Amino acid sequence: MKTDPNKYVVATDTGMVSARQVPGSRFLAVFCLVFLALFTEMGCQSPTKYRLNADKTAKGIIREKTGQVLGKSQQINIERPSDTLRRRLLLQQDLPYTAEASLGSDRLPPIEHWPEENYPQAEPSLDPILLLEKDKLLKFSLVQALEVGAANSFDYQTQKEDVFKTALALDLERNEFRNIFAGQVENLLSRDTTGDRASSGTVNSGQIGISRKLLSGAEITAALAMDLAKLMTAGGASSLGIAGDATISIPLLRGSGRHIVTEPLTQAERDVVYAIYGFERFKKTFAVDVAARYLAVLNQLDGVKNSQENYRSLIASSRRSRRLADAGKMREIEVDQAQQNELRARERWIGAGESYKKGLDSFKSVLGLPPDAVLELDRAELEKLVAPTAKIMKEIADQEELKAGGETPPADAPIELVEPSRENAGPLEIDESAALRLALDNRLDLRVAQGRVYDGQRAVVVAADALGAELTFFGSAGTGAERNTISKADLDDAQFRADKARFSSILTLDLPFERTRERNIYRNSFINLERAVRNVQILEDGIKLAVLNELRDLLQARESLYIQAKAVYVAQKRVKSVNMFLEAGRAQMRDLLEAQEALLEAQNNLTKAVVDYRVAELQFQRDTGLLKVDEKGLWQEYKPEGI
Repeated sequence: MKTDPNKYVVATDTGMVSARQVPGSRFLAVFCLVFLALFTEMGCQSPTKYRLNADKTAKGIIREKTGQVLGKSQQINIERPSDTLRRRLLLQQDLPYTAEASLGSDRLPPIEHWPEENYPQAEPSLDPILLLEKDKLLKFSLVQALEVGAANSFDYQTQKEDVFKTALALDLERNEFRNIFAGQVENLLSRDTTGDRASSGTVNSGQIGISRKLLSGAEITAALAMDLAKLMTAGGASSLGIAGDATISIPLLRGSGRHIVTEPLTQAERDVVYAIYGFERFKKTFAVDVAARYLAVLNQLDGVKNSQENYRSLIASSRRSRRLADAGKMREIEVDQAQQNELRARERWIGAGESYKKGLDSFKSVLGLPPDAVLELDRAELEKLVAPTAKIMKEIADQEELKAGGETPPADAPIELVEPSRENAGPLEIDESAALRLALDNRLDLRVAQGRVYDGQRAVVVAADALGAELTFFGSAGTGAERNTISKADLDDAQFRADKARFSSILTLDLPFERTRERNIYRNSFINLERAVRNVQILEDGIKLAVLNELRDLLQARESLYIQAKAVYVAQKRVKSVNMFLEAGRAQMRDLLEAQEALLEAQNNLTKAVVDYRVAELQFQRDTGLLKVDEKGLWQEYKPEGI
């Protein structure tokens, strides 16, 4: 068959590729060019490209898994905008901070050998609450507080990053079953002076390989290597080596089977699901915690207002008592009582103000904001909650007017205690059995606990497999020859012939004489399974207990609300009456002071009952898994019309 001397590869009748017909250096040069092209395409990526590829992969996995387990794909972005509310407050309000790290990673001074010049980079935020005028007092509503917490809370960011990391861990397990390419280029320069004549030379080597692990457990590798050994003495002899080999390893007993081989991959897939469930649970818990703290701070603020009004009232009472004493209409001891109560009221007013400031600063920290930032909460949120109590107060007043015209039963008449009823019950005060069913069906952490039981069962299967004998088939095939030392430089060029190959196989059997470690792992796997089962039972009972307690909290808070509303009505009526009697000289200053004290306590207790009922509603939705929270931290409450 004719050959073309301009071609590097020549076909022969025997199917042989002859390297001798090609100049060795030119043949190796072609090989290196091909290798460098593959290296540039597959292995030569910048750190930025690696990071972006990792982000793309993790986000794709999260979209895939959230779509599977939540019914809709969601995105988790761990890149925080640089212009956060935290930074804006630090800079606009000129708050103290220690270093650039306090403002964000994009403000860090670059260090030597930093891999990405423009990363982390400053990215603007689209959060409308950040569009503030300088020196303007920041006030935000409960809904805005939820958004601020989702954007600034350190715990919230950590939870998102944990989900992201489990997605990357899954990608790493998937990578075990992909094609893995490897390449290597070497240049060896050596000199030998041990013989009669000194010799020196070079060996240039290049190798490209691919390996893959199959779901059955078999592992296949293949590689192609080329060497050029050349003497720099003795006439400059050179020899080209070319060799190819392939191997396969197949487990036949222990470690074989798709369910054993893919167990790490299966667990990584489930870990991503668990992380998503955990994040969803965290969002609900975080939202309820923010709301509870928000309302608690407003409750403290309302307490400051009540204490302030009480303090003003007691100052007026103290002045009145002084005038009455000077006119000889009141004893001096009553004047002293009024002054003592005035001092106690001042102390209570100051204490209420400081408690409010402490609560507000603590709330800022929960949101991830500086505790020394100047901001306030919207009192309208509390006013909306308290507004329905005006209707309740009117109903109580109407009922008392009707009772005033009736006849009071004698003291020795039979007394029947009225148990709390469902009259005036809120929409979430549903039947206990229905509430328990909703909780057991919707609690995501319970699904995780149940999933851990299945994980424990699989662990038993894997541990049992490790107890058996190990039987492995190993096969290899190769052709050609290497020229990896200068001593082979004077040999003929190697030939790569498909019909002249070397084949070998080996079957190894490892008998299970020593399996102490595996035995203990197997026994422990049953212990871990039992623990997983107990964890389900413990969590299930805990969920039931929490839901039942919250239903009782709802009932108690509702009853307390009506009781405290009536207490406010009675206290207001009492203060009014005592003032009239005091003016007529038919009451003592002590009576007025006690009436004012009772009014203050009733007002504080009424506001607390309103807040407690609202928080109990949110906690009930949280612990039944019915509260929905989106990626911005905003909730969608449950509507129980279908119950």
